[in-house]
Amino acid sequence: MEPTEGAGPAQRLRWPAAPVLPPAVLRIAVVAVAGLALAAGVLGAVHEGRALFPGGTVGWAFAVLTGIIVGHLVAMGRDRWWGGTGSGAALTLAMLLLYGWVPSVLVSLAVVVLVGGARRHRWRQALLHGAVDILGVGTASLTLACFGVHPSVATPWHPEDWGLAAGPAIVVTALAYLTATRALLWYAVAPRGGGLPTVARTALMRQGMVGVALLGLSPLILVVGCDMPVLLPLFAVPLIALDSTLWIAHARAEEQLRDPLTGLPNRQWLLERAWTALDDAERNGERTALILIDLDKFRSVNDTLGHLAGDRLLLQVADRLRLALPRGAEAARLGGDEFAVLLPCCDSPTRAQRIARALVAALGSPLSLDGLTLVLEASAGVAVFPDHAVDAEGLLRRADVAMYQAKRDRSGVEVYEATRDGNTPDRLGLLGDLRRALDSGDVELHYQPKVCFDGKIAGLEALVRWEHPQRGRVNPEEFIAMAETSGLMPQLTEYVLETALGQVARWRKMGLDVPVAVNVSPRDVHSPGFAGAVAARLARHGVPPGSLQLEITEHVLLEDPQRAADTMAGLTGHGVKMSLDDFGTGYSSLVHLRKLPVSELKIDRSFVARLVLDNEDAEIVRCTVDLAHSLGLLVVAEGVEDDETWERLRDLGCDAVQGWLVAAAMPPDEATAWLRARGEHGWRRPNALEREPEPEHAPVADADQPSGQAVP
Repeated sequence: MEPTEGAGPAQRLRWPAAPVLPPAVLRIAVVAVAGLALAAGVLGAVHEGRALFPGGTVGWAFAVLTGIIVGHLVAMGRDRWWGGTGSGAALTLAMLLLYGWVPSVLVSLAVVVLVGGARRHRWRQALLHGAVDILGVGTASLTLACFGVHPSVATPWHPEDWGLAAGPAIVVTALAYLTATRALLWYAVAPRGGGLPTVARTALMRQGMVGVALLGLSPLILVVGCDMPVLLPLFAVPLIALDSTLWIAHARAEEQLRDPLTGLPNRQWLLERAWTALDDAERNGERTALILIDLDKFRSVNDTLGHLAGDRLLLQVADRLRLALPRGAEAARLGGDEFAVLLPCCDSPTRAQRIARALVAALGSPLSLDGLTLVLEASAGVAVFPDHAVDAEGLLRRADVAMYQAKRDRSGVEVYEATRDGNTPDRLGLLGDLRRALDSGDVELHYQPKVCFDGKIAGLEALVRWEHPQRGRVNPEEFIAMAETSGLMPQLTEYVLETALGQVARWRKMGLDVPVAVNVSPRDVHSPGFAGAVAARLARHGVPPGSLQLEITEHVLLEDPQRAADTMAGLTGHGVKMSLDDFGTGYSSLVHLRKLPVSELKIDRSFVARLVLDNEDAEIVRCTVDLAHSLGLLVVAEGVEDDETWERLRDLGCDAVQGWLVAAAMPPDEATAWLRARGEHGWRRPNALEREPEPEHAPVADADQPSGQAVP
């Protein structure tokens, strides 16, 4: 066996495919052949006048032992069948070695009929296992005949007749029985074309244990049956112990593929089942879809009501998901509040998206918990084979990308789009380069001034810049968003804060006392201990808190407004000023805005750019300025690039501006020269003749791109 290209850890080895016959046809064939074989054997014995089962004490002892085993199986009430029990296999083999295949088959059928009668809903499975056991006993009987041994009720194979060849004969016969029964069950039950699942691999290993038990117990049963048959029922103890041990091993193997809380299959099962579905879809020219579902804001349930309540809520979600599944679909829980639904046969991505929307709608219905009515929203991502991925792991990864896109867009359901996937090898390589650049200090900060209308310098904003050795300057929007989604954001924020505070300390030594603003991401604000870490960094550099301003966006309010407010209160308690950046582009509530300890509000450049041409944008800016002033906040307009916009903002009562009209973002040396040249008299707006020409292609990121946050 060789690893399959692209296979994941759950399916590295490819096993031989199932037979050409479909499993359903094969099952019918097995039952038919077994029925004919049984009829031929019974009719032949009756025709020749041979007894079908031993009489006397031996017969009754075997019957009592068989009855005890049947009672054990029925009393346990589990879905264990004759073909999967060590006790039945050992007893069957012992009867075969002593009296031949017809009595052995009758013992097997007695167990199947009695157990099947106790479980009427599983009679099809009972019939299949009985047929498989008949063929297995027949195979073992033919193997024994190859050694010249033909036991029957009339001429049993007594231990006193054994010679040196008896040992190999018993071993090979047991292996033939074991191999035939397990191979037939595998080919008749297992899906076609897929890899060998974990449970099946575990079952094969378990059958190795059965083989050892057969070799050890069957000859002993045979010897006792010949010399002291009244003691045969005592073998019920080791046989039942063997059966229970094997069942425990089987149950543990299945538990490895089940979520212990909800009972749904887990991630490992999903990957293995997906591999089988993909093989079938490829063979039949069909599609397979995977839907990944994540509950929105489920963490707040755990935080508010406790983890026990959260677990009970997950149980309700799992039950609701089971009921909402379309025919043929299979659900799994991947962990936490994340679920997956596999659609083995799906004709199009559009149909998969419709099913995903129906599932999300079902999960969004009100739930009751301890008298509370809760409404949980969910987001889902859809990936389809072979449109989006050709292996199980790839399909799961692409569905995950689509699901997080649905979360970001608040759209409920998204189908995977390669153009929106940032997890390409090229981007992963760029992420590694960014990490190394941060470690080596190759990322720079540029500083863009903010000035008041009277020319006073209100401060500088630190903007991150990265010059890649091969790619040249990388757009900040690209690598900042990449850092935000990869977990590199805290390191980038620490780097920007450390570099900016170091520069502020150097400027203060030069006599340039000007505040610097640094952007921070929602992840930073929601991190425990962030306010204390900023205060410690200020103390280490000897920079007064009033010289640092932290800018946040409205997005920080969406996930956890209370935690954000607590962190910001801690920062302002240390004396750090706060600014709300890109105002008007998010979804924040005015109630939240009133409670936030911010001292400045920045109007996004998207409104400022059309201020002169669009009366609606002008009205939005006017209302924003009035609102901010009523709350005691200063207002800064971003992206000011011409005199007309400057004049209009001044008329509207804006407090300060930032943009190309004032100055572009500059490296530290140029910013130092700029501050020194304007430190005494402030900044003066140049006339048309004095003004330096703007860069021909001024990137938006150079004007107001934040340095430490994901781009909205």
